[in-house]
Amino acid sequence: MSLEPSDPAAVPPPSSEVLRDPAHRVCPRAVGYWRTKALLGALAEIAAAGVLFLVLPEWPWWATVLVAVLVVVNGVYTFVVPGLRYRVHRWEVTPQAVHTRSGWLSLETRIAPLNRVQTVESHQGALMRRYRLASLTVTTASAAGPITIEGLDAEEARTLVAQLTAITGASEGDAT
Repeated sequence: MSLEPSDPAAVPPPSSEVLRDPAHRVCPRAVGYWRTKALLGALAEIAAAGVLFLVLPEWPWWATVLVAVLVVVNGVYTFVVPGLRYRVHRWEVTPQAVHTRSGWLSLETRIAPLNRVQTVESHQGALMRRYRLASLTVTTASAAGPITIEGLDAEEARTLVAQLTAITGASEGDAT
């Protein structure tokens, strides 16, 4: 069995172009949102440690070490990671595809052809509303799951939903 295509013209020639980064950064207010979200999580963890301190009859030495590590890790996650995420997270919508890059420890680049898009939705939780941000999720027929852009300006997210809906509605593909 041959792995060669039956029609060589059906397969585009390899490109010497390097995939460029997506053109747009998320909203700068996303840094504050990510910091606040991380801080709220850290406070919940420290509160749980405080409850344990009150409940336990004797506070073991290893618990002090654990709380110290918890504080340091949460401090880094709260004050360092949001800036890293802002520098890394990028997105772009072209007439052909949605292209995203995200992560902070490991990077993920995703490209979804618009003719494969099944749904486009935006989400805005209470904390996101406070920062006038929204996330946009594009679901495709891919096993890799949906593409999410977190930290968009809320108005820009609404515009993107309308734009993607118009583009995909006009597509002749069946999104499968």
